Amino acid sequence: MRESPALVESRRFGTRTVPMLRPLGWLMAGWRDFMRCPLPGLLHGLLLAAFGAVLFWAARNQFWLLSGAFSGFLLVSPILATGLYAVSRQLQRGGKASVGTSLAAWRPRDGRLVVFGVLLAFAGTGWVMTSAALITGFAPAPVRNPVEFLRVVVLAEQGHLFEIWLALGGVLAAPVFASSVVAIPLLLDREIGILAAVFTSWRVVMENPVPLALWAALIMALTLAGMASVMLGLVIVVPWLAHASWHAYRDLVDTSGLPERP
Repeated sequence: MRESPALVESRRFGTRTVPMLRPLGWLMAGWRDFMRCPLPGLLHGLLLAAFGAVLFWAARNQFWLLSGAFSGFLLVSPILATGLYAVSRQLQRGGKASVGTSLAAWRPRDGRLVVFGVLLAFAGTGWVMTSAALITGFAPAPVRNPVEFLRVVVLAEQGHLFEIWLALGGVLAAPVFASSVVAIPLLLDREIGILAAVFTSWRVVMENPVPLALWAALIMALTLAGMASVMLGLVIVVPWLAHASWHAYRDLVDTSGLPERP
């Protein structure tokens, strides 16, 4: 059987295996980038924290919707960090980065990042709708706030609604994570097609299942901590994880056989 052109393209270059605790090194490298050029990261973090606060206020009595929206944020967050990948890329090249560096990344010279962002948005929207339908349809009582979510869904004595909610979220989140963990920085950095970038991301995950499971857990834990601090923690967490994700990509993918994007 003839292989797809995208799969062939993704095999033009190599991927690397890393030690189990290597994600901690990505966090350290990401923090260094953040400290070297903090303003773009702080602006990204402030915007996302403000958006989260507005969303929480607007739907404060509809936590059945917010629970899906906030967990769906994890699915679309990789594309939201595009400008900060560009900052880390510039710093790694030995150049000076600024807010202009991050803004330039939002003006793509082709549509690959736009298409990928739309696909992630569809995935996030699908999870929000699924989560809302599950909670409103099967919860034994209304879920209007975090306390009711904890009492009615998480600590319910009958049924397994919370377990089902987590399982469905995992079923959707796992392939999205595997498809995007290095794909977006790769699309920003190199001339490669979308499907080839996705195949590369899957190759990386299959070759490093334990380190990337740890990486996913760290991303989730830090993001939830940022949300739990009345969104204020996202001001720091968002840029920190974005810069760290760039270093994860550079560590996991050998792009020496691919032409760079300007």
